[in-house]
Formats: sequence, structure tokens, C-alpha cells
Amino acid sequence: MSDGKTRFCLSRAADAHFEPMHGYRNWLKIRDLGLSHATHGKYDAWVTRANDLGGSTGRHYHNYDFQIMYVTRGWVKMYYEGEFVLSAGDFVYHPPGHVHDFMEYSEDIEIFELASPADHSAIDV
Repeated sequence: MSDGKTRFCLSRAADAHFEPMHGYRNWLKIRDLGLSHATHGKYDAWVTRANDLGGSTGRHYHNYDFQIMYVTRGWVKMYYEGEFVLSAGDFVYHPPGHVHDFMEYSEDIEIFELASPADHSAIDV
């Protein structure tokens, strides 16, 4: 049984393992950084990469209280009340319920994402 205390979390790049997002976004793959387990689902952090080109999330939002994306490599075309191309070094904060769409991306796209609470579900609009 969990005591509710958060635990130390370390995820080393040398041990990185990316898994396809099975189901509705199998064209993406993610590396789970272990934060959800360490915080009992209070927070989640992962790195997203392309598994295949040509995918799109469609316009959607999440039931997160907090969500950020930081592009570490490549570029992605996103919809946020208009279209924007985010490149390496760009950062975006999604307020709760904010509609967005992951529309196009480079083959080498890599994005660090952080959200709270931990839940990868999306609500399509």
C-alpha cells in the first residue's frame, strides 16, 4: 500500500526507452520519465518523438490542471487559436481546457512535456 509520499526520480538518457503511443496516436512514441510513479499520479513528464510522419492529433484538450511543452529538437506546427510553428527552444503553456492540435512535425521532433495530474486522455472537439 502506498504511503502517499513522493519518491526520488531519476531517468537517465543512456537508459532511455521509447514506446509507441498504442491506439489513437501510434505515430508518436514516448519515453516515460517515471514522474507519475514517483508522485503517485500528481505529475507526469515524458519526452515525445515521431514514430512515423503524417499524423495529427486533431483539435482537442485535456483535463489537466497544468500542461507545458518544450521543443528540444526539430519543429512542430500547432494550432492554438491560430497556427504556429514551434522550433527547438520554444516553450508553450496550455491553460486548462485550452484547445490545441499537433498538426505537422519534422522527422527529428522531440518535445519534453509536463502535466498535472498524470492522465494521457484527450477530449476531441
